[in-house]
Amino acid sequence: MTQEKTIWFLTGSQNLYGDDVLEQVASQSQAISQALAASGAIPAEVVWKPVLKESAAIRRIMLEANADDNCIGLIAWMHTFSPAKMWISGLDALDKPLLHLHTQANEALPWAEIDMDFMNLNQAAHGDREFGYIQTRLGTPRKTVAGHVSSPRTIEKVGVWARAAAGRHAMRTLRLARFGDNMRNVAVTEGDKVEAELRFGTSVNTYGVNELVEVVDAVDEAAITSLVKEYEDLYDVAPELRAGGERHDSLRYGARIEVGLRSFLTEGGFKAFTTNFEDLGGLRQLPGLAVQRLMADGYGFGGEGDWKTSVLLHTLKSAAQGLPGGTSFMEDYTYHLVPGQELILGAHMLEVCPSIAAAKPRIEIHPLGIGGREDPVRMVFDAMPGEAVTIGIADMGDRFRFVANEIEVVEPLEALPKLPVARAVWKPQPDLATSAESWLMAGGPHHTVLSTALTGEHLGDLADMLETELALIDASTDVRLFGRELRWNQAYYRLAQGF
Repeated sequence: MTQEKTIWFLTGSQNLYGDDVLEQVASQSQAISQALAASGAIPAEVVWKPVLKESAAIRRIMLEANADDNCIGLIAWMHTFSPAKMWISGLDALDKPLLHLHTQANEALPWAEIDMDFMNLNQAAHGDREFGYIQTRLGTPRKTVAGHVSSPRTIEKVGVWARAAAGRHAMRTLRLARFGDNMRNVAVTEGDKVEAELRFGTSVNTYGVNELVEVVDAVDEAAITSLVKEYEDLYDVAPELRAGGERHDSLRYGARIEVGLRSFLTEGGFKAFTTNFEDLGGLRQLPGLAVQRLMADGYGFGGEGDWKTSVLLHTLKSAAQGLPGGTSFMEDYTYHLVPGQELILGAHMLEVCPSIAAAKPRIEIHPLGIGGREDPVRMVFDAMPGEAVTIGIADMGDRFRFVANEIEVVEPLEALPKLPVARAVWKPQPDLATSAESWLMAGGPHHTVLSTALTGEHLGDLADMLETELALIDASTDVRLFGRELRWNQAYYRLAQGF
């Protein structure tokens, strides 16, 4: 739980009802706020704010939320009837994610006791409709959740939104270091870094690889020895890489890269980075093991200089913090096209995060075949089976588009004894042909983020917060209808940008 981050709980009412009613409103709204905080579903501290009853106070608290770096979002509930014109200037000023919670204090109606005092106090069904109207009238981005806070569905949906808000916050404060440029002649790894900072808040800048090499070369031998010991304690290390083994020096160099890379990122305040096998400078190995371990600690990464995927990986790791499952850099590599058994085999040269591993990873060393450097060390494993999502980000020229697929990670149909990299095998929804045709139609990239911790709903909430298109391929996808949706989206997002 990231308790240093906060979500503010706002309650709307008005002065019409008198002090006694407003005291009850405050008491009951505090109880709702406390129930959310106690649920364990929200990855931030829920902070109750005094009941809002007039326009100036509403606008002031929205501006305060904007200015508070620890506030990642707001939850608003109209306990009674809060005339919506009071909310116009505040909602217009708001620049944080908003969830409209449509609930009430009591779960069951006390039928025999209901009088007009009860009706005046408990009229969220009335007040929230007024609030919903003004949000729609202003075009305010938000998620709406209806239900009592004792309902698991209500808590789950609020929790999903809160995790998306945590991801957005991470993205808006992210600094990314590119070590060298992206792979030559590749289109999908290109992108508009200025637009990314304007839209997402992410700062993306390039550093010469040899700036990293200087740090790597200066790493103390004692730090390397300590990290190698950690490797041997945590992982199944191939005998040739262990102390006394004929390739032990290669493992030590892999550890040297990790210590140096981690130091460079820490000192620069970076939480994401890229590398490129075509631009390694004085590095003796393509970073493999170091990248895998940094991803496991929450860093974003993209291969071949793919900064957009690196941004997305750190964002989704931040959203998934504390959830079961893992989140990793991934690439669609090859297919199993046997009728009735269609599967995708995903992997990368080296860099797949061990957070998705089904069992203890094994550290091995093998030739890479590209990059022109020494054989790199890496973790090898199969991904844990389970429901998952894959998502990539494409620069469409005038905007960004997220393309995602709900999938099921499965065990490989057979062993893969000659494939010396970490990998995942999955069944895409609704089937491989529909998934692939839709993905290609949407211009989805070959680099993605795979998460067994998050769902399509998390991705949808995040895309809404970022006001960015999401093309989601799921069990109900039809290729023709999906293509029609893409055309509608293109018209909508161009109109939404204005002229």
